[in-house]
Amino acid sequence: MHIDNETGYQAGFTAALDRDGRDHVVVVVKGSFDFPDRDGDPCRPADLQDPLVMADTFWAEPGFSAPRTEMDFAHVKPLCDILFDATAHAPDGKPATQFRAGARLGGWVKALDVVGDRVWLSGPTGLRISEARPFVAMPVTYDLAFGGVDRSDPNDEFPMSFGPNPVGRGWHRATNLAHLTGQFLPNFELPGQAVRQPWDSPGAAGLGPLGRGWPDRLRFAGTYDQNWIDTVFPFLPADFDPRYYQAAPADQQIPYPAGGEIVTLVNLMPQGKTSFRLPKAEMPVLFSRRRAEDVSFNAPLDTIVIRPDARRINLNWRANIPLQRDIFEVTECIVGPRSRAFWRARKLGKTYYPSLKALPRKVPAL
Repeated sequence: MHIDNETGYQAGFTAALDRDGRDHVVVVVKGSFDFPDRDGDPCRPADLQDPLVMADTFWAEPGFSAPRTEMDFAHVKPLCDILFDATAHAPDGKPATQFRAGARLGGWVKALDVVGDRVWLSGPTGLRISEARPFVAMPVTYDLAFGGVDRSDPNDEFPMSFGPNPVGRGWHRATNLAHLTGQFLPNFELPGQAVRQPWDSPGAAGLGPLGRGWPDRLRFAGTYDQNWIDTVFPFLPADFDPRYYQAAPADQQIPYPAGGEIVTLVNLMPQGKTSFRLPKAEMPVLFSRRRAEDVSFNAPLDTIVIRPDARRINLNWRANIPLQRDIFEVTECIVGPRSRAFWRARKLGKTYYPSLKALPRKVPAL
């Protein structure tokens, strides 16, 4: 299949199976935009577009650290993910022990309390929390949110982990409270869910993608039991839910945006607060098929990745159609808006040239 792409953005395709075992062709268009120089202005297309992400990336060792970026080729997303690859910055660039950071996009808003390093201390009245250490900047990662593996007991050969966030810090089994002295507390907390007592168990606070095997996503993956092994494998189970493809936590999923919404970031950049307008969200896509009519529609904007440190935002539009046999039945995919002249030339079977400069010159015969 050929992709006719004159948007200036990146575009790619893959094949994917749905729950019924039917093949789909999936096209992803990825646009990179730079933050404006003046607050409140629209973002502008970046001169150098970021490539499509072909595999998940992590903050440290894969499988033992939080996901940083998820690959771009999900089959479908019923909602739009809002994701961040960000650093929390203390106000005015001065060392602080705690502050609030967050973001707003249109009517959506989320905030995190960011706290310096703390440990549990033992005292005459029991365990207490140490004073937080001042800091200037801290990466926003689930590695520093509540959760993790409880390795506080040196005699525990098979330490347990906190399922909702197995890579974080601060979670401990009730039987290990005697081993908490010197153990770290989380650096990121949801407002109103601060850890006060050793047995507190708040939610994990973050802004990035969730791990594919973490319970908040795994509950949508379906049932993989003996019946699935015997009668369904290698296809997806009947109770598979496409919401599994949503990489963001539930409170960072919104209906597909229309574009133009105001985005405000607070303490996710050194200057403290910045705002800009989301780029236009419309992306027409047309699939041309060998033995069937063309299929055209506006691909939804289903992934927004905000990267404040790079002053950049990435937008992903996704389109897919089911296949009758294989991917070769789709000959071409046209992405992006085109002029009436383009469609007239296509209808008449003629070659379309957007300008005289694009018209090939004929060399006169000698």
